[in-house]
Amino acid sequence: MSRPKTNSAAAKSSRRLYADDFYAWTQAQAQVLRSHAWDQLDLPNLIEEIEALGKQQRQELRNRLSVLLGHLLKWHYQPEHRSRSWLATVRIQRLDIADLLDDNPSLKPYLAAALDKAYRRGIELAYEETNLPNSTFPAQCPYSLAEALDAQFFPGAPSDLVS
Repeated sequence: MSRPKTNSAAAKSSRRLYADDFYAWTQAQAQVLRSHAWDQLDLPNLIEEIEALGKQQRQELRNRLSVLLGHLLKWHYQPEHRSRSWLATVRIQRLDIADLLDDNPSLKPYLAAALDKAYRRGIELAYEETNLPNSTFPAQCPYSLAEALDAQFFPGAPSDLVS
């Protein structure tokens, strides 16, 4: 299969549109793809945007893990402040992470690295929201990936909120 050529005036015009009106550029590129007008594709920017979409999925996973881990830390280290809101946040993050992994199974090998990165952010969230000293929280994540994602796992002392 030969590579489409993209040196047409239309492709150059499309590259200008990319800089001036991103939404219009996306719509124009979709139309070019639908019409198979390969020579009008803005390949450099199209490649960049497709790669960025993949990176967004990884970032979404890290963000959700950060919120989850931050709330697990709060749950663990401030049992006297546990609330249904914290419980709901933990449950929702777990569900959303499961959905993200179902939709993007190729992210599963990235989970261990994502957990490490997310934990650092989770500490910051817990630190800011609990007013506990930063040294309260372990330097390494105290929860395994399996525990963090397990719907039945809640660290620390048992709670009447979890049923």
